[in-house]
Amino acid sequence: QVQLVESGGGLVQAGGSLRLSCVASGSTFSIDIMGWYRQAPGKQRESVATITSGGSTNYRDSAKGRFTISRDNAKNTVYLQMNSLKPEDTAVYYCRETGFLRDYWGQGTQVTVSS
Repeated sequence: QVQLVESGGGLVQAGGSLRLSCVASGSTFSIDIMGWYRQAPGKQRESVATITSGGSTNYRDSAKGRFTISRDNAKNTVYLQMNSLKPEDTAVYYCRETGFLRDYWGQGTQVTVSS
């Protein structure tokens, strides 16, 4: 049974930083694409950043230059380093693992940025 567990969310002031972690268990982590998504109240879930098994990354425009996604295959963990946080980054952040006929989500971690 695949399980993704996020951690690292919290309350931070604008301009601050947070580092999210997502640990995967029971999956083929090393060969799958990992991603961070977020959903703000009343809005659709959106992609924040993704990273392939080979380390290629992709970011939404608003995250470029501020967020960094990385992965440690030995620890089955994907990270999202978030710097220069803004109130509009406030959302529940979800970890996602995708592969061939595989699509798994974590339960989410709340990030709140105060102005």
